[in-house]
Amino acid sequence: MSNLPSHARVVIIGGGAIGASSLYHLAKAGWTDCVLLEKNELTAGSTWHAAGNVPTFSSSWSIMNMQRYSASLYRELGVLVDYPMNYHVTGSIRLGHSKERLREFKRVVGMGRYQGMDLDILTPDEIRSRYPFLKTHELTGALYDPYDGDIDPAQLTQGLAKGARDMGAKIIRFCPVTGARRENDEWVITTPQGEIRCEYVVNAAGYHAREVGKMFGRAVPMMVMSHQYILFDEIPELAAWSKEVGHKLPLLRDVDSSYYLRQEKYGMNLGPYERNCRAHWTTPDDPMPEDFSFQLFPDDLERLDWYLNDAVERVPILGTAGLSRVINGPIPYAPDGNPLIGPMPGVPNAFEACVFTFGICQAGGAGKVLAEWVTEGQTEWDMWSCDPRRYTDYTDQDYCIAKGMEIYGHEYAMHFPKHYWPAGRNKKLSPIHGRIAALGAQFKPYNGWERAMWYAKPGDDTSEEATQTWGREGPWAKRIEEECLAVRDAAGIFDLPGFSRFRVKGEGAREWLSGLITGRAPKPGRIGLAYFADDKGRIVTEMSVMAIEEDFFFLITAATAQWHDFEWLQKHRPADAAFTLDDVTTNFSCQILTGPKSRDILAGVSDADLSKGWLTHQTAQIAGRYCQLVRVSFAGELGWEIHTKADDTAAIFDVVWDAGQRHGLKPFGMEALDSLRIEKGYRAWKGDLSTDYTVLQGGLERFVDWAKPSFKGKAALEREKQQGVIKRFVTLTVEAGDCDAPYMSTLWFGGQVVGETTSGNWGYRVGKSIALGMLRADLAVPGLEIEVEIFGDRFKATVEPDQPLWDPSNERLKA
Repeated sequence: MSNLPSHARVVIIGGGAIGASSLYHLAKAGWTDCVLLEKNELTAGSTWHAAGNVPTFSSSWSIMNMQRYSASLYRELGVLVDYPMNYHVTGSIRLGHSKERLREFKRVVGMGRYQGMDLDILTPDEIRSRYPFLKTHELTGALYDPYDGDIDPAQLTQGLAKGARDMGAKIIRFCPVTGARRENDEWVITTPQGEIRCEYVVNAAGYHAREVGKMFGRAVPMMVMSHQYILFDEIPELAAWSKEVGHKLPLLRDVDSSYYLRQEKYGMNLGPYERNCRAHWTTPDDPMPEDFSFQLFPDDLERLDWYLNDAVERVPILGTAGLSRVINGPIPYAPDGNPLIGPMPGVPNAFEACVFTFGICQAGGAGKVLAEWVTEGQTEWDMWSCDPRRYTDYTDQDYCIAKGMEIYGHEYAMHFPKHYWPAGRNKKLSPIHGRIAALGAQFKPYNGWERAMWYAKPGDDTSEEATQTWGREGPWAKRIEEECLAVRDAAGIFDLPGFSRFRVKGEGAREWLSGLITGRAPKPGRIGLAYFADDKGRIVTEMSVMAIEEDFFFLITAATAQWHDFEWLQKHRPADAAFTLDDVTTNFSCQILTGPKSRDILAGVSDADLSKGWLTHQTAQIAGRYCQLVRVSFAGELGWEIHTKADDTAAIFDVVWDAGQRHGLKPFGMEALDSLRIEKGYRAWKGDLSTDYTVLQGGLERFVDWAKPSFKGKAALEREKQQGVIKRFVTLTVEAGDCDAPYMSTLWFGGQVVGETTSGNWGYRVGKSIALGMLRADLAVPGLEIEVEIFGDRFKATVEPDQPLWDPSNERLKA
């Protein structure tokens, strides 16, 4: 007789560490009517062969939060659930071979300190004091993480499972999911043991997540890599040392050589991430098996020769050990190496908690985040780095394979601000891609769309090697400055494909929109910024609202926000609404024409009324083609956005480009635009604007209409206004060195951390390094001097008045 219940509030598919943690955290949140279905035994997927390392290190703020939570949970989990837990907190040493690597480490130390972790930088001599068997040749230093360690993956999973069961949740093993269908606003999950209905479903199927996703009509963006690690026999010298000092060696990571080395009892475990890597289950002659439970791939040690030799040179005692066993198992990879945690795009009441490359160290935090998504519809931390909606329709299988192999082969790579990864490119091209490429455009993808970052001239170094720096200077610096000054003094044109664009039309559209945004919807013929808050008053997104008629709008938002923002709108559209909501992103394109000569350029080619003021829009003709001229400029100069049907873009660009040459028109890219916008204090999505901050903290009260009877988040914002904000958005000018402040650089005052930056760049019009950030509210006083920590060094910064640094009264913008 089947023990499958007929109904559950949540069904989780997959019984690895992630599925078990999701179940545990749902039960902990009070949702005990939850069932986990596992096709085999718990841990049968990637969990059973995982090495079990538990680092807290990450250069991502949100992933560091998640891993920090995991490590903290694991330290007490055995006691919490009354289950034996082999969790060794050994600390780790992460080796650096270059100045650039040490800068990365110093930035992470600052982030860790802000999250309450005491990380440290070691000199080569200090490394030897903690790891006496190490050769320190070619090292510049190391990062020491006292919280790092390793845990038994099976014990972790079983402990989480026990804790969930003890709270009333159910786990059914040897019960594969064979299908899913939507019926009466419920999910019906089919298995050989029968059907189970549920309100919510979670895909936690690990490397099998793509196959599970197909049951829901979802193409999960992922692929599977073969990852090997080698276990070595006991080393007498290591055994003697461990017994003498009473503990294990710290876990060693040589990130520039791309491997970790961990003491395993009195032997060692070497795990490389090799460049000459191998993907599995990617071709018809290598199909994914129906069941790969508790199985491994054949050994393939030739791929690891270089890494083994390098490790022996670094830790010579490794060379005295015999090889004990090779583990070669499947590990799933998303195209950026981060997991998928959050709403399943386009699928109601379905979530993903899958494609974890580092599932053991992230399982605890992932369960917390997943449970928040399901039970609250939102998460404590902004988790865009892991949100499944960060990918859209360009992630076909070829793309996923190319990016997965690239990420695996550069697992420990530094993510430099001017470096753009080459694999999986040219998925979406602007109608004038060829034209701007011929002008020297250097591209980077945004939601698959290739956009110009800067324009190189003949002789400029455009090699990948030139971008391997955190520094401001490089072949691009002079060109970005020239682009910014062209916009300041004459005019610039920027091709901007991929703006996410949604059409809202029909009776009730204005009233509905007014109930979602914090301010008022603009009148017909006008455009304005609108902010969408959640129930806690936090910033969900920013959109430009273009009113065509009383109940006809175009909502325009960031390229990368396409699925995220459209789903937010769909979720809040009443089922009986008379108005329509459509994603028309691919139908249109956009160019920005901006600078003091932009009106003169348009006057020669357009029939538009160019006397219309700021924040207006109008239909006009250029080159006999219709376009929408919108009187706004993210660059902060006189200018227009030229919105065109995709097929008309090239003809309009050619006419504007030719007419602009006698006026000094130059092309400019995203790098220049970022510099120009930061001088105006304009916010960027998922940096300055995120659910880590409320609308009031973000300095956006001028976009709040308190007189409206209601809008989403109003009650929370009214409470916050009455109680006072704890931090405020500020603009800082920084006496920086050769680097501008990256995201999440800490702010200091009086020897204390008092805030963080949300973005930073050099302002070429004002000639200063600028940072936008969040500062403790009582310190947000113009003229106050504080410090910004940039890659471990502190630089003096001044809090500026709450107005743009460039053209503070907007005279140029409104000219």
